[in-house]
Amino acid sequence: MTTETVMGSVPTAGEAAPNDRLAAIDIGSNSIRLVVAQPAPGGHFRVLDEERASTRLARSLDSTRRLDSESVQASLAALRRFKKLAEGQQATHLRTIATCAVREAENGEEFCQVVREETGLEVEVISAEQEAKYAFLSVQRAYEVADRNIAVADIGGGSTELVLASGNHIEAICSTPLGAVRLTEMYGTSARLFGDDYDYMLQHIDRTLKKKLKSPPFVPQVLFGTGGTFTSMASVLMASKGQPSTMLWGYRTTRAQVRHILDRLRSFSPKQRRNVPGLSADRADIIIAGLAVIDRIMKHLKVNILQVHTGGVRDGLLYTMLDRLCPTVGDTEHQQEAIKRFASSCGADWAHSQHVAFLAEQIFTQLAEPLELCPQDQAILQAAAMLQDVGYLINYQQHHKHSYQLILNSQLPGYRRHELELIANVARYHRGAKPKRKHANFRHLSADEQQRVRQMVAILRLAVALDRSHNQTVRSVQLDVDGYKIRMAVQADGDPEVDLWAARRRVAMFEKVFNKEVWIHAQSQDGTGAH
Repeated sequence: MTTETVMGSVPTAGEAAPNDRLAAIDIGSNSIRLVVAQPAPGGHFRVLDEERASTRLARSLDSTRRLDSESVQASLAALRRFKKLAEGQQATHLRTIATCAVREAENGEEFCQVVREETGLEVEVISAEQEAKYAFLSVQRAYEVADRNIAVADIGGGSTELVLASGNHIEAICSTPLGAVRLTEMYGTSARLFGDDYDYMLQHIDRTLKKKLKSPPFVPQVLFGTGGTFTSMASVLMASKGQPSTMLWGYRTTRAQVRHILDRLRSFSPKQRRNVPGLSADRADIIIAGLAVIDRIMKHLKVNILQVHTGGVRDGLLYTMLDRLCPTVGDTEHQQEAIKRFASSCGADWAHSQHVAFLAEQIFTQLAEPLELCPQDQAILQAAAMLQDVGYLINYQQHHKHSYQLILNSQLPGYRRHELELIANVARYHRGAKPKRKHANFRHLSADEQQRVRQMVAILRLAVALDRSHNQTVRSVQLDVDGYKIRMAVQADGDPEVDLWAARRRVAMFEKVFNKEVWIHAQSQDGTGAH
């Protein structure tokens, strides 16, 4: 649920008033940022004002588990200023979010209450997953990524969020406690981070990435970086080459250059680093830890090209606010059209997917009453059938597992998060292993939902098999439930031998889930048939 401070009149959803102005405040672990913007043509926005305050909310968080009182007071002062700036810019809608530090702190809820009482701002503490999605959305709207495998890293003070995406579709989200402030407090107490301290920090970063990210599904063509560590690094590199800071947007560099600037800054004392051209004084003490995270991410992902994005979480938040006011055509079209675009963009065989959905619906509707199926599951099953093969975008061998991730992170319009979770689970098991409680994605569901997923998967596997030929030979199916037997008569245009063979091979799970024996036969044109 989003929390929005409305400042002035509110237009109806889907209608943007000419004078609409949006403001977003991002309460991060190292700094607080404000952006005020106005809707622009093409689903974009024009920035009217920006401001930043370094408040270090993540200071001492690891050791005390609480937000530091000095940082809290600095944050309250900054938020008062930012609210006045937003009011001065006549912002009509304002959203305030908080990330890692407030999310993890024992007194995070208390902080939000104090902010509400003293400033009138409603703070929404977002999840690490949502934080990552906002960062990705910001990159997605700023660059052409449709035909590329990319990674997005958002390095904050308390954590680093990673997104792996193929084209416009998120394959994986990984949140790590590798924040620049947090790592500096853990390992950066020595003057220059030489010797053992630095080596221990690198080992910790490597272990964390290996544990959290495991084996990436692909090697990204480029890593997009958001957050102050990336922009500071780019500023230093540009200053060393005499390039103007106006060229910061989209700055491209390589891992070799990242390692070069890291080694260079490590050789300086903290005092010397504060005087490095392009590096702000309030980031000089945490830049080494931040650069080390960049270097190890690039090593782990085997990516050589880094592109710096000057936007970030706050811009992703603005885009979501903008989409609520001025939804694009895709947001208002029928759900099935959105599903079709999604499946097609992933390279799925749409004719096959649509036909499987048709057959699955036929089976479901005929079994719904005699087997007391949940009525809401018909729509879930249909969506899963149409999206079962989107994982081909990543690879064939494990495409059912990739389908789960892509669907779960798709944010398809018209579906709540939990509905997408059910759809993703059904698609996940359309082939390969059956649903098992040891699988985290399945174990997360309630006992009732697990049983419903098993039922939908059993139906989907049978429907997929009935179009094994991928030529839509099977026209329809007629079911007759008689005690512990189900007779399935298959009507076909042409010879359905391959599809019947596949269905008989895939019927075992159906029989076990529903405790029925299934007899499948082709029905001849005159309505007769043989088992």
